Amino acid sequence: MCLSTAYKNNVDENKVLVKNVASIRVENDEVILVDLMEREFRIKGKLEKVDLLENFVVVKSED
Repeated sequence: MCLSTAYKNNVDENKVLVKNVASIRVENDEVILVDLMEREFRIKGKLEKVDLLENFVVVKSED
């Protein structure tokens, strides 16, 4: 199982939103990240990039 780390606006250790992301979905203006423990994290923004080889996700957010 490959889990990802989600970052806000760019890949930077200081901008980690969620670690161990198991699934992602988009609803309206929110990106919903679900971690390994099945906790949901809702971030207002847009999905900018998903890299499945490097296991990271970038969410573009103004907040």
